[in-house]
Amino acid sequence: MGRKLDRITVDSAVMNGQPCIRELRLTVRRVVEAVALYPDRAELFTEYPELDDEDIRQALEFAARNLDSQTIPLAAA
Repeated sequence: MGRKLDRITVDSAVMNGQPCIRELRLTVRRVVEAVALYPDRAELFTEYPELDDEDIRQALEFAARNLDSQTIPLAAA
């Protein structure tokens, strides 16, 4: 890790300052959720045609970087 995340933008006037992809009104969180909901990339790109592979890679890397120092307890199934 450690590559530049130049597609992640934060603007207080867009989506309440949440990290977004390329100043679109598409949050990093929504992209990560979409990857989980649409494991088939072709289907994901049909639902989100404005995304490309690098957008997804950067969204996942951004999420991983921001979870790195957190411990999140999971409830027993």
